[in-house]
Amino acid sequence: MEYALYERELAEVVDDLKASMASDKDDYIFTVTENRGHVAMLLIEKSGEVYINEKARKRLQILWPLAYESNMQQFIPDFAQQLSEGELPINGVKVSL
Repeated sequence: MEYALYERELAEVVDDLKASMASDKDDYIFTVTENRGHVAMLLIEKSGEVYINEKARKRLQILWPLAYESNMQQFIPDFAQQLSEGELPINGVKVSL
């Protein structure tokens, strides 16, 4: 994953995502972007911890230990569609116990 792409397209939305997460009472929120085959990912937890690129992917695998692969297969087509329309695919997640 490309850190420069994170800096160019995702770093500027960190505060907005934190505000959205607080407003929606999400436990974490994540987004991805793509440019010319390069990908960047951002995940923010309720604690304020920010994970970028590979750390975000690994954290999401921990948060979804049994469902990561199937969830990503469901999300990727929607992500691609939103990105092709010039939108960031943003996903807030609430954890139910």
